[in-house]
Amino acid sequence: MHAAAPAIEFRDVVAGYGEFMILNNLSLAARRGAITLLIGPNGAGKSTVLKTLFGLLKPRQGRVLLDGADVTGAAPKDLLAHGIAFVPQGRNLFPQLTVWQNLELGGITLGRRLTHARIPAVLELFPRVRERLHAQASALSGGEQKQLEIGRALLLQPKVLLIDEPSIGLSPLVVADVFRLLRRLAGEGTTVLMVEQNVKSALKVSDDAIALESGRLVLHKPAGELLADPHIERLFLGSAAAV
Repeated sequence: MHAAAPAIEFRDVVAGYGEFMILNNLSLAARRGAITLLIGPNGAGKSTVLKTLFGLLKPRQGRVLLDGADVTGAAPKDLLAHGIAFVPQGRNLFPQLTVWQNLELGGITLGRRLTHARIPAVLELFPRVRERLHAQASALSGGEQKQLEIGRALLLQPKVLLIDEPSIGLSPLVVADVFRLLRRLAGEGTTVLMVEQNVKSALKVSDDAIALESGRLVLHKPAGELLADPHIERLFLGSAAAV
């Protein structure tokens, strides 16, 4: 591991909904240019970390830092300007618009000229999506829709990519393609923070793993080391602290 300053840092973050706190004095760090996988049982706070980092949920206390800059409570549009892109769980396209129109909207903060200049490079990554350029997004398969969502995020050429459960509803072949792409992006310097239910497959492409339980960090170690742990199931079935 190199000793670079973390790209992402949470310092004693408390966050939740109404009176219900999900993150409880959470401190964690993710390395620049690495894939960090968040694991833990349901309700551990994994997706809440991504939402808090992307400004969809404001911390009650604590600090969120990006490359050392304090971005606590910043709005999503400001975080986009900081180079963060978020691919949330589920489908988040405009179903009645074409693939091309969805890409145009994804680059709305860039302006039309720059968006149009970047679209071809994104489509190179997703040949099947390129073939369906003028089809309605709703006519795409689940795998094609997820690839379009990721492509839309990549238009922004993010320094940090947050991705929540990319494998849901996808075939193993498409999942393998998505994981290979994430590995390639990290190799080119993008910091990836991922939540993924397919933990063993995700660990194989990740650099680091962080286990959460009840909104707290209970383990942070190299992904390969965790993959070799015979008790790995405990980390996402509910007894992370026991490992």
